[in-house]
Amino acid sequence: MGETIKAPTQFLTNEKGEKIAVVLSIEEYEKILEELEDLEAVRAYDEAKASGETPIPLEQSLDENQRRRFDVESSQ
Repeated sequence: MGETIKAPTQFLTNEKGEKIAVVLSIEEYEKILEELEDLEAVRAYDEAKASGETPIPLEQSLDENQRRRFDVESSQ
């Protein structure tokens, strides 16, 4: 397996020398976003599983959401 050489972490600092931001490559930024999305999906799954509610099929859920949205728009 080839290992990626990682550039040293770069920081932006204010006039007092305090770190105020981190400089990331686009690749690192996109990887972090992807990992956050994965973690959110796991958290949502765990939360749904722990709720004890009976799951419904995706299509049914989408239909119900669309109907609710239509009802809200119609009542305005």
